[in-house]
Amino acid sequence: MEVLVLILYGLALMLLFLYNCGQLSLIIIYLRTERKRREMIQSADLTQPDRLPRVTVQLPVYNELYVVERLIDAVAKLNYPSDKLDIQVLDDSTDETVAIIAAKVAEYQRRGLDIEHVRRPERKGFKAGALGYGLEFAKGEFIAIFDADFVPDPDFLLKTVPHFADPKVAIVQTRWEHLNEDFSLMTQLQAFGLNAHFTIEQSGRYAGGFLANFNGTGGVWRKVAIADAGGWQSDTLTEDLDLSYRAQLRGWKFVYRQDVGSPAELPVAMNALKSQQYRWMKGAAECARKLFVKVLRTPGVSLSVKIHAFYHLFSSATFILVLVLGVMSVPLIYIRSRHPEWEWVFFIINLFQFNLLILLSFYGIPFWLLKRESPAKLGWYFPMYSSLMMGLSLHNTIAVIEGYIGRKTPFVRTPKFNVKAATDSWAANKYVSRQLSWLTMAEGLLMLYFLGGLVLAFYVQDFRMFFLHIMLMVGFGMVFVYSLVHAGRRPVGQPVAPPPLRTVSA
Repeated sequence: MEVLVLILYGLALMLLFLYNCGQLSLIIIYLRTERKRREMIQSADLTQPDRLPRVTVQLPVYNELYVVERLIDAVAKLNYPSDKLDIQVLDDSTDETVAIIAAKVAEYQRRGLDIEHVRRPERKGFKAGALGYGLEFAKGEFIAIFDADFVPDPDFLLKTVPHFADPKVAIVQTRWEHLNEDFSLMTQLQAFGLNAHFTIEQSGRYAGGFLANFNGTGGVWRKVAIADAGGWQSDTLTEDLDLSYRAQLRGWKFVYRQDVGSPAELPVAMNALKSQQYRWMKGAAECARKLFVKVLRTPGVSLSVKIHAFYHLFSSATFILVLVLGVMSVPLIYIRSRHPEWEWVFFIINLFQFNLLILLSFYGIPFWLLKRESPAKLGWYFPMYSSLMMGLSLHNTIAVIEGYIGRKTPFVRTPKFNVKAATDSWAANKYVSRQLSWLTMAEGLLMLYFLGGLVLAFYVQDFRMFFLHIMLMVGFGMVFVYSLVHAGRRPVGQPVAPPPLRTVSA
């Protein structure tokens, strides 16, 4: 049993190191290609509006009464010729959101805006189904997509559409910004992690010519590329990643604009964050199962692209490794005290602590570039963010395993809140799940388990795992406590019944 613990711990650590080597390569590419990325920045020539292509903006919405008006108002302000722009509000709602959208759409129609309220006869295929349904009668040559919590910059289209002058460009993705980053510690930590993804990962993959992904919102698609790649498909929970890979394997290009920000909301409740993480992690695992063999078999795809596709598609598996690493680390303290003759093995294991330097660079570079704050704040955010992700490792491991084994579950939307300042309240939000599951109790038990690891360190006088166990205890403690506290916030008021279903078609 002791040998098994040692093998599992060492294997998890080695695999994490190999994954982080892939992240290191993206860091190097990012740092070496700044000039190239700047040269690719383009903007539209407003002196020749007749040469601008027609764009359809799709707004997939499902029960978003708190943010949908803000979304429509923001899209209505897009700086683009009105005769070249139309808007589809793809509304699958079942509550009072329907009436709110109907009133807002009617208001802008009276002002002459080409906007329509699209209601499907049947909510089939969730978000992918809604996007595909609207695509059937979209007027635009290009399709811009925004989720309900986004507030696009007025010049969004003028900054993104010019890239389609290259006939092989299928996707232009922009960087997410955060409307409510300062709402709480939880939102600050989410922003810290997402900034690394949208700085190092997306920029590195784009500059390196690797397969990258549309992030589901805040981007523009070429309509014919969607059709050529097989259209939107709902057999995974991340239809955006799925279609991105299928399009690029067909020879279409991906463009990423790090300099163009698309502000959006971060989840402020733990169950909302968990639902988002579940969808992202399971969806990535489903896409790995669906697409990786296709990546290997597609002619003309270089070995380096295939290797980075492997890292990308299987990235959610790192949560399995983190969970195994954490659980095995507690008995490892006792094993070290019993077997001093194995010290050479532990010395080799310690060499993999280079992981820490890679991760510090991966998260620290974006933090410095975007925030320009003191290194001391990085010394706070990095361990706290790492702890939060460790605390979500059990939840995300379950999602990843379900994705790999093919267990199907419905698309669960992430509740939106329309809160920015710490003084704003979301207690009345009726969409937030306030149920406590066995998983929350398990997270609480893991918090106590790693507290036991700290006690064991004093018992055997070996503190080499002490900081790791503090992070694991804090991480599972954060997830457990936030889940309890947020479940205790009860909504007030009664929901209003939605108006009858109306279908709008071409």
